[in-house]
Amino acid sequence: MQAQEQIQLAQLEPESLERRWRLVHEKRPLIHCITNFVSMDLMANVLLAAGASPAMVHSLDEVEDFMKLASGLLINMGTLSSDWLASKKLAAKQAVALGKPWVLDPVACGATPVRTQACLDLLSCHPTVIRGNGSEIIALADAAGCVSTKEAAQQRACSGVDSTATSDDALSQAKLLAAQHKCIVAVSGKVDFVTDGTQVVAVHNGVPMLTLVTAAGCSVTALIAAFVAVAPHQALLATAHALAAFGVAAEASCGGAPAGPGSLRVGLLDELHKGLFSGACLGANLQLL
Repeated sequence: MQAQEQIQLAQLEPESLERRWRLVHEKRPLIHCITNFVSMDLMANVLLAAGASPAMVHSLDEVEDFMKLASGLLINMGTLSSDWLASKKLAAKQAVALGKPWVLDPVACGATPVRTQACLDLLSCHPTVIRGNGSEIIALADAAGCVSTKEAAQQRACSGVDSTATSDDALSQAKLLAAQHKCIVAVSGKVDFVTDGTQVVAVHNGVPMLTLVTAAGCSVTALIAAFVAVAPHQALLATAHALAAFGVAAEASCGGAPAGPGSLRVGLLDELHKGLFSGACLGANLQLL
């Protein structure tokens, strides 16, 4: 990670989010996504709606070359097999070699020893940003030796990809993980937290029903990759802005009281598509802790 960025309060105002989102539309970053089968459709559509360009490329034979074309990389650990894991490692190393940002989503880290070790292998490839739920971040921090196993066991519980730990529960571990591995760590929850190990930005946007939309978390991680790709020197702020953009779009889609998660999924894409031009950014609620 580059020299630590210093967050100014003015950068957390809605106008700052609007400028960042406009930059995504102007640069249209190509995001190389290696993700699970369930998330591919929504993730690609979220990136398109928000102004970026997605590419779902996971073949070991081409990931290295494709990273030369991409603006940034998203690695999601949801689909785990030997050949996919090899592709993920190769793509991550290539991103670092090319000086391009990449984002790790440690899906269900802690669920099985194999999955946890795979997440550790990717952590050693120096991600720019890590985004996970409370349980995933606690498990990764534990496995990386950032906290004691006893402390983590008291706080961590994993049920598939669902979190039983809150973002508040995981904040201290997120700070340790970020500091030790010199990256940005984002923890999703009722309140999203983003930290570089010292500074913490809280994002108070989103709706509870997002937890009922499959791949919502996966997709916001891809959006983080897009926002960071256009401002890699401001990875902390760009990550917070991406979470806020996703959150305000979800809130706007609930303005008409959607009947359920299906309506929210469609409305989310619609609001991401028009969010920059609809004034939705004015609803951004970011706080420097």
